[in-house]
Parts: sequence; structure tokens; C-alpha cells
Amino acid sequence: MTHDARWRRFVIALALWCLAVAGLIASCSAAQAAPQALASVAASTASPAPTIVATPSATVQPTLMPRTRPARIDGLPVVFVDELPREAQQTLALIRQGGPFPYRQDGTIFQNRERRLPIKPRGYYREYTVRTPGERDRGARRLVIGNGGEIYYTADHYESFVRVIKR
Repeated sequence: MTHDARWRRFVIALALWCLAVAGLIASCSAAQAAPQALASVAASTASPAPTIVATPSATVQPTLMPRTRPARIDGLPVVFVDELPREAQQTLALIRQGGPFPYRQDGTIFQNRERRLPIKPRGYYREYTVRTPGERDRGARRLVIGNGGEIYYTADHYESFVRVIKR
């Protein structure tokens, strides 16, 4: 079978699958929402896309479920931004707006000497202090931001990190 023929078969199969999903969504009504059928269709997909479920209303409309958390990224545990301490979320907001930062060391190069983050060229990572209530100095909490937008958080001064993702 040629490449073009395989491609055509794939496109046809994908179109049929999309029609089947659209038919399931259209056939659901408020009185008999069928989340089991939709969940089984969603479970048969290989991608980690959000699950579509039926919502009870006069006209059934798909809604997106919260993104599921991968167990690890870059070999590190993963947390959502909204699971970080409030002070870390405030520091992220400061980073997004470009400051001003409370400590002169904020925004300086993080050298990754401990090699706990993926190895990147010098200057790839920047570090920012996360205020710790009750601490007189900078404390141990930091956010480290990669040039590619990666966010890492440490609560123990670089002994361990978690990878932070948006929900």
C-alpha cells in the first residue's frame, strides 16, 4: 500500500471517528446525559487532551474537565501553579509584570550547580525569591524560570525542586 493510500485511510478513519463523537454529543439530552458513553470515547483517545463530558442543561454542550497532572516532567514531581504557596504565586505575578522585585538578587542567573534541573547553557535559568512569612532574610524558597518558560519551585534552597505547570 502506498503512502498516499495509507494517508487517505487515516484521514477517512479520523473523519469517521469525529462524526461518531459528534453524533454521541448530539444524541445526549438533558434528561439522559450519557457521560459513560462520552467518557469511553474520550478514554479511547491516545492523547492527554481534556475529557469531554455532557453537562445537564436544556441544550447539551461539552465542557472541559481540568487538565490532569502528569506524574513527572524533567524527572521532577509536578504541581499546578494554583497549588503553590500564595507567596510563590505573588512572585510569579511580579515576574510576569517585570518587577519591581523585593530583593536585588531576584532575576539573577541560577547556575544549577547542584544539577537538579535539566542541564542547559549558563544563563538559561533565572532565580527569584519567594517570601517566607516570619523570615527576616530571603529564606529558602525560590522560583527558577527557564528561558523556555519552564517554572521550577524549591522550598528547601535547591535541595529539591518541583516542576510547575499551568492548569
